[in-house]
Amino acid sequence: MTAIPQPDQPPIQPSMEWANAVSTCPSLEGAVKEVVEQLKGRLSAPPDLGLVFISSSFTSEFARLLPLLQSLLPLPTLVGCSGGGIVGTDAEGQPQELEDIPGFSLTVARLPGVAVRSFHLSNDDLPDLDSPPAAWSELIGMAPQQNPQFILMADPLSSNVNDLLQGLDFAYPSGVKIGGLAGIDGFNRHSGLFCDRTLHTEGIVGVALAGPLVLDTIVAQGCRPIGPVYQVDQAERNILISLGTGDGDEARPPLELLQELFETLPEGDRKLAQSSLFIGVAQDSFKLSLDQGDFLIRTLLGVDPKLGAIAVGDRLRPGQRVQFHLRDAHTSALDLEKLLQRYQHQSPDATPVGALMFACVGRGEGLYNQANFDSSLFAQYLPGLPLGGFFCGGEIGPVGQTTFLHGFTSVFGICRQP
Repeated sequence: MTAIPQPDQPPIQPSMEWANAVSTCPSLEGAVKEVVEQLKGRLSAPPDLGLVFISSSFTSEFARLLPLLQSLLPLPTLVGCSGGGIVGTDAEGQPQELEDIPGFSLTVARLPGVAVRSFHLSNDDLPDLDSPPAAWSELIGMAPQQNPQFILMADPLSSNVNDLLQGLDFAYPSGVKIGGLAGIDGFNRHSGLFCDRTLHTEGIVGVALAGPLVLDTIVAQGCRPIGPVYQVDQAERNILISLGTGDGDEARPPLELLQELFETLPEGDRKLAQSSLFIGVAQDSFKLSLDQGDFLIRTLLGVDPKLGAIAVGDRLRPGQRVQFHLRDAHTSALDLEKLLQRYQHQSPDATPVGALMFACVGRGEGLYNQANFDSSLFAQYLPGLPLGGFFCGGEIGPVGQTTFLHGFTSVFGICRQP
């Protein structure tokens, strides 16, 4: 009997693997050896990528880190930075946020079929913002058709992160970009940026990942809305001059509307508004019903009592929708929990292998009066995931289809196979 030809089956893709280890040893040699020892046997084959985060308290020893680490665990691609605190997963699989003690965290990943490209960029390397997408893809070394995902770390004093994010969004509009601004040593004012076998003290380091890999994001800005949604009627650069309600009423100065809103708030919110009032800018012009994660949160920089205008920490344009927001520890916790619940509901069949956390130095124990809060809440909804990262001076993550530099935010990148 003649066998019936069977259609070609695609080859089974080897599984992606991800592991993290963390050490609190105050000796650099001891910390690196402890972490490498913990990672032994955690992957079925040598890793393709390493992500390293180290406390700024090790600043004087940054130059020794990469040679020491590569001698014990050779990594073909390695990027990372110093942090104001370190995030890792201990030997019992529990997340740890190390804020006031020395910390060293190393994530290693085996990424079958994924193209991995590390890079270091200075401001002089960045194309002009009116350059074509090809200028950016030549810089990164990946074509837009490859749809790479990006993990980025930058020196807060010498890098133009906003220009980089605009350029990457332009060249790779569907690629996810996450990361943060590196921690700075308070005495020397230096940050450490690591790329393969080289230590840098300025610019931006990162890695582009293209292939069978998905990087889901949770961007928890820690705010809740108050009052109605307004529409920007007049604005000049970052100065908000007048707002409309969208119901045909005449546009009015924002300070006047804010004062009326203040009178309607409960006592607790009134006190909170005196120190933790923000404004959210909707990122989707067409969405009718706006939810908490649809707003980009920006600071209020000042007011003009005569004109009733408000200065905002971003450019505004007429037609945008805005809403005032409040932030405190309770609100931050509820915001993150709501976003985790939404992710769990929207991705019930997702099987992530690992995650990264980039949290503002203004969060952590100083905000919650409790250690490991954000990471532990994350672990409740996504248990067993190796988690690494650091506390930043600014967090990189998307809101809508655009990538922004945030403050007071926790950005999670969740890695999984398609």
